[in-house]
Amino acid sequence: MESILAALYHGQLQADEIVPSHPEYRPLGRQIGALTEKWRNRLGEESFRELEEYFDLCDSVDSMHVEAAFIHGFKLGANMIIEVMSRREELVPNAASGVSL
Repeated sequence: MESILAALYHGQLQADEIVPSHPEYRPLGRQIGALTEKWRNRLGEESFRELEEYFDLCDSVDSMHVEAAFIHGFKLGANMIIEVMSRREELVPNAASGVSL
């Protein structure tokens, strides 16, 4: 098995290409598609194109938020590991202290 860093280097890890495993994800996607077609027919091409531009802007903002949340979460996790590992001597009992596991 390849290391995580090697897989990342070789382009085998794509954090932004995740398909949620939630059981409602695909049914909701189909529902969105059906409603999109319904609105396309109701509004006509010109009005629907304007609505799509609006949704594209919303998607851009959402993508920026997801990226910021990912980066923040990754940094938080890394800092937690650093904190735990920097205090690992506290986890190993010292014979002189009389503490035992």
